[in-house]
Amino acid sequence: MKISNTSILITGGTGTFGKAMVSKLLKSYPNIKRLVIFSRDELKQDQMNDEFPKEKYKNLRYFIGDVRDYQRLLRALDGIDIIIHAAALKQVPAAEYNPIEFIKTNVLGAQNIIEAAIEKKVKKVIALSTDKACSPINLYGASKLCSDKLFVAANSYAGRYGIFSVVRYGNVMGSRGSIIPKFLEQAKKGTLNVTDPNMTRFNITLKDSVKMVLFALENMKGAEILVPKIPSYKIIDLAKSIGPNCKIKVIGVRPGEKIHEEMISESDSFTTFDIGDYYIILPAQNKSLIGRYKKFNIKKVQPNFRYASGTNSKFLNIKELRFLIKNYVKN
Repeated sequence: MKISNTSILITGGTGTFGKAMVSKLLKSYPNIKRLVIFSRDELKQDQMNDEFPKEKYKNLRYFIGDVRDYQRLLRALDGIDIIIHAAALKQVPAAEYNPIEFIKTNVLGAQNIIEAAIEKKVKKVIALSTDKACSPINLYGASKLCSDKLFVAANSYAGRYGIFSVVRYGNVMGSRGSIIPKFLEQAKKGTLNVTDPNMTRFNITLKDSVKMVLFALENMKGAEILVPKIPSYKIIDLAKSIGPNCKIKVIGVRPGEKIHEEMISESDSFTTFDIGDYYIILPAQNKSLIGRYKKFNIKKVQPNFRYASGTNSKFLNIKELRFLIKNYVKN
């Protein structure tokens, strides 16, 4: 099923990713029947309405709701063909102190999406995940791992009523609550707070995260986890790229943080395949999906393969980071 001439709902549609996805869909797929923004924040919906006026974008709709509310989801999904599930609570330290709230949104909310999608016969559901869901040590990562498992398993009982897949990627440059906006703000005061100078992170631009989700929607077969091939950076290099003359203050690792992130663990390697620009992790019980990716020259990764930010083959240097921040991050 192609994206054109479909009705699409985006949960968390007023967030950083949601707004970028809306902009791309409206520009590249003008024949979309209906594009529904589903979120809790009425102020941000009003601001988006100013940015994307209904007089120009007559297929754009706004729906106030929460993924915790199953009945509200049922109402919102009337006539919807595709769900892009971007709603989540995602701040790692907050999750450590408010675990049940994260579970309500990230786990129970995911199950609500699945049940409502099956009830309303939605054709495709793509769920956004995070590198923190791989071998998690924090509550946020654990909640997203549970969410990933729910979406993969949904294919077993959805029958002919739809397919569910997951995209997993690293830090989105400049996204709300991420490290780059914090460093940009701290740089104005002359001191950058670095948790650990050895820390590394994966990096993806907002543009590439949108591109990846569109690729998934066009090519998803159901039950796979799609992982992009993206570079890493050292936190200390990021700090130097933003504030070359700033003082660096090492404050220690925050609750739940890793020094290095993973997107594919050694345990995942036994069902992970290379399809060019991306890896796909397939469920162990559904290797029949391999044949459906033949057009991408699908190749099995080596046993015990591990895709981690600290051992990545590509690292961004200070000059490259400055270029990306200048061109892809709003100050």
